[in-house]
Amino acid sequence: MSKASNYINNVKSELAKVIFPVKSQIRTAYISVFIVVTVIALYLAMIDGVMSFTLSSVIK
Repeated sequence: MSKASNYINNVKSELAKVIFPVKSQIRTAYISVFIVVTVIALYLAMIDGVMSFTLSSVIK
């Protein structure tokens, strides 16, 4: 039984060390991820459009 209680005490002490993000940090991270994903998606769409246009020009 002492192993289980020792484990629970260790878990509690480790959980006390965790720093949970506040609402503003979560919002900032969300906005950053959204901007990066949008920029990458636009870049890939542009590359896809250029490659599609080039390939259709070569085929015709």
